[in-house]
Order: sequence, then structure tokens, then C-alpha cells
Amino acid sequence: MVAPSGPAEPARLEAGCAVLRDMGLDAVVGKHALDRVNLGSPGPVRDDWHRLAGGDADRAADLQAAWCDPRVRAVICARGGYGATRVLDHLDWDALRAATEASAASGGGPKILHGSSDVTALHAAFGTRLRVTTSFGPMPAGVIADLGPALAGGGADDRHDGTLDGLRAALFGGPAALPGTHALCPGRAEGPLTGGTLSLLTALLGTPYAPPPAAGRIVFLEDVTEAPYRIDRMLVQLLQAGWFDGAAGIALGSWRDCGDPAELDSVFAARLGPLGVPVLAGVPAGHGPHQRTLELGAPAVLDTTALAPPAAAALTLRAPGGAR
Repeated sequence: MVAPSGPAEPARLEAGCAVLRDMGLDAVVGKHALDRVNLGSPGPVRDDWHRLAGGDADRAADLQAAWCDPRVRAVICARGGYGATRVLDHLDWDALRAATEASAASGGGPKILHGSSDVTALHAAFGTRLRVTTSFGPMPAGVIADLGPALAGGGADDRHDGTLDGLRAALFGGPAALPGTHALCPGRAEGPLTGGTLSLLTALLGTPYAPPPAAGRIVFLEDVTEAPYRIDRMLVQLLQAGWFDGAAGIALGSWRDCGDPAELDSVFAARLGPLGVPVLAGVPAGHGPHQRTLELGAPAVLDTTALAPPAAAALTLRAPGGAR
């Protein structure tokens, strides 16, 4: 467990680790996951200022040490928040690449990077620079902490079965199908999955860590606490940058606290509809109580007629990158 962004609350991180241990995993917490520093110059920590889980170099060191340790099979981010983009310049990409190649040569399968939200910055950079698939889903100090060890064993609360099943598929291997609620543009598409949290994708544009254009890919997008006009502005930015050119299809996840859903649908239809590709809305992934896991970089199928009513459509990952 590493914290490349905000610091984890100790009790929540331990609760999330308990769920992972109940799934049969050996959860080890990184050195700086519980550290706290403010955004600016070093000094006394103020709780009324934004906090990070240690300095940029410390957060990068935890991530790099875990990724380069041959005993570690999955690097799971404790939580999101803010700060992952600041880590990118502090990583030794040659060392990370060598560790990736060594893991593949050992026959143990690909190492897993798992997390969501702010971790989108790491997904984009690892996917482009290390050519690995990465796992976008719930985090230990986030929604996983609310599941409880008993639930991970499969019993008390069926509401979270999808969250845990998706996480198991990502960590242990297996297919995944995510139903959507409605299609804004009908159709069927195939291609590698790309995307993540919208605000992070736009923040990476013009940097050395920007994800490659979405040509031939299915794009997944989600976000939290962004007003419809801000979502519109970010979509326009990606469109004007040519990032959507040639995209095969678009899957829209949760948009928690992002305003009127009807207004959002109107924005998505107006901005994305002219692309002429299928657009599926209501995929249960992103922020919120129900967080399914997506394998970014894996082959995917988006089909608005795949499931019978009431489920109107589905996003199916055909080859998740679970390595166990």
C-alpha cells in the first residue's frame, strides 16, 4: 500500500487492509503512507491546509521501492486526493522499466498498479512508459474500508458484491462485465480501454506524461464534484487538443456531486455525440459507494445491446491483466 497523493487515515487504511487480507493477500503499508505535509515549503503541518502523504520525493520513493521489489505482486494506492502529478518527475523510469521487464521474464506475470481518481496520472504514465495495463478501481482507505472483513468473505451485504468481485478479477485474473444504465449514442465498439478521471486527463495534456490520443480506443471517463460547465470545458479542451480523434467509443462512469444528471447527459450528448461513436452512460465505476474495477489498456467491448432490459448496455473487459 502506497500513498502517492493524500495521506490515509490510519483507521481507514487498516480497515481496508483487513479486507484485502481476508481475500488472502499480504498487505504491507509503505513507509510514508501515513505521513503528512502541506503543499508548500517544509514547516509545521497545518490541518486546515491541504495535506500530502509526505514530500514528493518520499511518495515517489515508496512507489518506486514497491514496484521494484520482486516480492511485491501488486502496488495498491491507499487513496486519491491530490499530488500524484507531482510524483512523476521524481520517479526513475529506467529503474521502473527494468523492474517491469524482470517481472515479465520471471514468468510471474505483470505487476499490478491499482488505484483511481488522482491515480489516473500514474495510470497514464505507467501505461505509456512501461507499456503495462493498470487497474482503475476502489482503494483501501476509500470505499474498501467500508466493506469490512466479513463482507470480503462474501456474506453480509450483497450491495458490495460487484465492487469486491471486480477487485478480485483485477488482482487474481478473470473477465469483467460492467452494465451501463443508458446509451447516449447507440452502437458497438472494440478496442483497448483508456481514460480515467476527466480532470486528471486534462491536467496531463501538454506534459511528458500525457496519455496518447484515444484513436482506436474505448475511452472511460468519470469525475467528482465538478460542475457541468467545468465538465463541458474539459471536454472541449480534449476535443480541441485532438485527443478524442478516432476514438472507438466512450463509456461514462459515475459523476458524483457533479450537478443535475439530465444536464450532464445533455452536455455529453452535445460534446461527444458529434464524434459518431457509441456512448454508454451509467457505468458503475469511479467515485461513489459502488466502484467496479476497470483494466486500463486491456481489450474491451462496448455494446449498447449486450444485455437484456433493464440493463441496456455493457462494457466488457475481455482480457483483464490480473497476475495471480
